[in-house]
Amino acid sequence: MLMKTAVFVKSSKMYQECPTDKLPEYAFIGRSNVGKSSLINMLTDRRTLAKTSSTPGKTQLINHFLINESWYLVDLPGIGYARVAQKAQKSWGPMISNYLIKRETLVNTFMLLDARLSPQKIDLDFMNEMVMNQVPFSMVFTKADKLKPRELKQNLDAYRNALLEIWEYLPEVFVTSSETKAGGEELLDFIEKLNKLYAEHEGTGKK
Repeated sequence: MLMKTAVFVKSSKMYQECPTDKLPEYAFIGRSNVGKSSLINMLTDRRTLAKTSSTPGKTQLINHFLINESWYLVDLPGIGYARVAQKAQKSWGPMISNYLIKRETLVNTFMLLDARLSPQKIDLDFMNEMVMNQVPFSMVFTKADKLKPRELKQNLDAYRNALLEIWEYLPEVFVTSSETKAGGEELLDFIEKLNKLYAEHEGTGKK
C-alpha cells in the first residue's frame, strides 16, 4: 500500500461521536508503553502523526486519522497503566469496549504486544474478551528488533502455546519493529486486502 496522505480528523469520547462517513476503520490498542504511537508513525511514514511520549497513558480519547482519503486508522487509549488518574481509567473501560463492540465500521483491531515479554495476563484477558464479543482482531508484536532471533521465537511460541490452550486457532500474527520498519508492509497489505472485502460487502449490502 502506498501511503499518500495521513491526516488527523478528530478525537471522540464516545463511539457515537466518531466520523459518520462509513469508511472502514482499523483500531490499534495495547498496553501503555507497548510502542503504539511509534508503530502508527512508522506505518503512516509520519514522524509525529501520533504523539509519542516517555510518559505512558497520554492517549485518552478515540483518535481518528484519515489515511489515503479512504480508511481510518484509529488510535485507542492504552490499557492497564496504573499512574493514569483512576477516574480517567474507569471512563476508558466503557469507551473502549463500546467502540470495539458497537462500532459498525470497525473492520479489524490490531492488538499490540511487546515481543520482549512473555505472555501477560492483562493481554490474554483482553484478547479473550474480544473473542467472546466477536470482535475481529490480529496480534501485532512490537519491538522485535530488541531481541535475538532465538529469543523472539521463544516468546512468540510462548504466546502461541498459551492461546492454543483456550482457542482452536490463532488470529493473524504480525511481527514488527518501528526502528527497522519490519512488518510494516505486511500489515498495510493486510489492511488493503480487508478494505477490498469491505468495499465488496458494502456494495452488496452485507455487514
